[in-house]
Parts: sequence; C-alpha cells; structure tokens
Amino acid sequence: MTLARPLAAELIGTALLTAVVFGSAMMGAQLTPDAGLGLLVSSLATGAALFVLITILGPVSGAHMNPAVTLSFALRRDIAPGVAFAFVLAQIVGAVLGAALAHLMFDAPVLELSSIVRNRPALWFSEIVATAGLIFVILGGIAAKGPVPALVGAYIMAGYWFTASTSFANPAMTLARTLTGSGAGLRPADLPAYLAAQVIGALVGFALAQWLFAKEKPPA
Repeated sequence: MTLARPLAAELIGTALLTAVVFGSAMMGAQLTPDAGLGLLVSSLATGAALFVLITILGPVSGAHMNPAVTLSFALRRDIAPGVAFAFVLAQIVGAVLGAALAHLMFDAPVLELSSIVRNRPALWFSEIVATAGLIFVILGGIAAKGPVPALVGAYIMAGYWFTASTSFANPAMTLARTLTGSGAGLRPADLPAYLAAQVIGALVGFALAQWLFAKEKPPA
C-alpha cells in the first residue's frame, strides 16, 4: 500500500470526526438552552462517530485521527518517524477542514477565532488525565485483543462527563478549536497549555500501558 491511502484516511477521518464534534455542539446549542442536554448530544454523537470511523478506517491507516495516538504508535515503533510526521500533518489539515465543514453546514463563518477562555489549571490537568486515559485504553484494548473502536468510543463519551475540560484529548482537533466561534471553541492564547498537557498525557498513558500490558517472560 502506498502512503497516499493511509494519509487520505487520516485526513478524511479527522475531518469527519471534527465535523461531528463541532456540528453536534452547534446542533445542541440550537435545539436546547440546557447545557447538560447539549453536552449529552455531543458525547453520544462523538462516541458513535469514533466507533464507526475507527472500524472502517482502521484497516487502512490504523485510524489514529489524533497526533497523540500517532505519537504513542511511533514510540512503540509500529510506525516510522517520517510516516508519523506525515500522519500528524494530515490530521491537522483534516481537523481544520472538518471545522470549516461544520461551519458551512450551520451557516456560520467558515473559520473564525474563538474567544472562549479556558485557562484554569484544572482544565490542563483534565487534559493530562483524558489523553493518558485514551492512550491507555487503546493500547490496553490492543493487548487484550478487544474491540478497540467500541472501547475508544465509550471512553470518550465518558470523558465528556468526568473531566472538567470535556476531554479534548486530541492536539489536531484542539488546534482547530481555536478556529470556531461555537461552544466547542478554545481561545488561541490558551492553546499552548492544552497541547502541552495532551503531550504529557500521551507519554504518561504510553508508559503506563507499556509497563502494565507487557508480556511476561515464562519462568526459567
């Protein structure tokens, strides 16, 4: 397989996932003033989308759709550094395109800078926990030969509710969040702290999974 198809899968998958996250946030805001109900809409839509996209794109690219996931597979040496870099670029482009797609569907400006302030340490810590948990779930699911699409979808649905940050856990989509005026947005000035927290979380989740799920050597 040439690299073109995996890169296309990462770009399309990230674009569709971002469109679901942003679009469901905008739809929830239109349908109800109840913030909790709107969050429920977004969490269900995102979990369902993850299940579908990972299932159909996994055989093509692994369905990372997230630089934190790509980083973990690069650290496992399951993907070459050059390919990992190309994946991340495709994911970033896909996330921006997904944001534009959601905006066009809801008759909003194609791209606009967010003004939503998210600069509390609790939010950054939440992103460490959310991203670490995501990587831990993925690698644990692989080790257990479990249904990774369902596991990831279920974890992110839960993450919407148990983390103060609503579990962004995706650097590419977090970057795209600075380009939306919807409730899914993030002020550009707050982006570096979120990205740093997600990288730290990915490394923590990777280290924990590598230790806990390591194959034991048989006794001598």
